[in-house]
Amino acid sequence: MRIAFIGQKGIPATYGGIEDFTEEVAVRLAGRGHQITVYCRPYYSSSPESYRKVNLKRVKSIATKHLDAISHTFLCSINSLGKRFDIIVYQALGPSSLCFIPRLWGDTKVVTIIHALDWQRKKWSKMARLLLRVAESPAVRFPDKAIVISDGLKSHFESKFAREVEKITPGVGPPVFREPDGIKKFGLEKEKYILFLGRLVPEKGCHYLISAFERIETDMKLFVGGNGFFSDDYVQRLHSRSSSKIIFGGYVSEELKQELLSNAYLYVLPSELEGLPQSVIEALSYGRCVLVSDIPANLETCGRWGHTFRNKEIDDLRRKLAELIDNRDLVRGKQKERKEYVTKNFSWDKTVEDLERIFKECLNHKKPDSGEGEEYSEPVELLRRDEVIDRVTNRS
Repeated sequence: MRIAFIGQKGIPATYGGIEDFTEEVAVRLAGRGHQITVYCRPYYSSSPESYRKVNLKRVKSIATKHLDAISHTFLCSINSLGKRFDIIVYQALGPSSLCFIPRLWGDTKVVTIIHALDWQRKKWSKMARLLLRVAESPAVRFPDKAIVISDGLKSHFESKFAREVEKITPGVGPPVFREPDGIKKFGLEKEKYILFLGRLVPEKGCHYLISAFERIETDMKLFVGGNGFFSDDYVQRLHSRSSSKIIFGGYVSEELKQELLSNAYLYVLPSELEGLPQSVIEALSYGRCVLVSDIPANLETCGRWGHTFRNKEIDDLRRKLAELIDNRDLVRGKQKERKEYVTKNFSWDKTVEDLERIFKECLNHKKPDSGEGEEYSEPVELLRRDEVIDRVTNRS
C-alpha cells in the first residue's frame, strides 16, 4: 500500500507524542513492504529525503502558534492530490478536520487518528478552542475510518456522533537500562530524584508538581525534562522556581531519557489532559513506580500499577509524594510485574497490525460502514492501486 501521514510535525521524532507515534508506526509499515510518506515541517525535520525506508516530504507552514498546524495540513493536503496514495492518515483533531480535501478531489481512502481532545488545552485562545470543538465533526464524519487511542476518546466520539470509531493502542519499545553517567552533570544520583518528562505546557501540570515538591522536606531532587511549545511565558514562570533541588534539563535526548528512567526513584505525571500518556507507559516498562493525576486517560494507561492523586489538587499531590518518598519498599517493589504489564498490553507490532487491518478494510469496501463492496481473496497490499480500482469498477 502507498500510505501518507499528514498532521504531525515530522520524523525522526525529537519531541511530541504524535511524532513518536508516527515514527514508530511509519518505520514498521515501511519494514513490512509498504511505501510510506511522512509530511514534515521544515523547522522540525532537517533529515534527507528518506529516513529508515520512509519517504519524507517537507512542506512549509505559517509557523505561528495558531496557524502552524492548520496551514501545514492544508498545504500537505493540496500536495497529496494526484500523488496516487492508497491511504492518507490525518493525525490530531485540528489537522483531521481537513481530511475532506482528498475525499472531495480524489479517490484516496482517508483515515483520521485522534490522540486527544485538543480543545481542552489551555494554550489555545477561546476562538481556537471553539474551532477545535467544531473540528470534531469533520474529523469523525468525513473519513473512511476514524481512529482513537483510548477508551475514553472512543466513548466520547461514538456517543456524540453515533458512528463506530476504531481504537488502537500505541506501543512502547523495549527498555534500555543504563548506569548513571550523563545524569551526573545535573547533580543526580541513582534513586535520589523524582522525574517529570514532557512538553512544558500548562495542561501537563508541571506547576502542580513543583508547588507540591516545594512543600516537602526531603533530600530528593526533582528533575524536569522537556521544552515548551508556543508557551514561553509559562516556561519562564517554571524556570523562575529552579533551585539546587528543582532542576530543569531542557531537551532530553533518547540516550539521556533511557538513563533518567533507569535510575529514577519515582516518575510523576500531573497532567490535566492526555490521550494515552506515552511517558507513563515508558516509565512502567522500566519498572518505575508512577504517580499520576486521576484523569481517565492516566487511569486507563496505568491499570492497577499506578498511584494517583486528585487532579489539580496540590495538597493531595504533596501528601501522595511524601508517602511514596517515605515508603521505599512500596516504590521499589513489583518492578517485574510493572514490566510484564507493559510487555503484555503495549506493543508497536500489535499497533501496526491493527492499522494494517483498518487500511485493508478501507480498500476492500466501496463505502465506509455501508456493508457494500466485497473483500478480495488476494491480500490488498499485494495489489497495485490501479488494480484495486479496476476490480471495483469491473465488479460494480
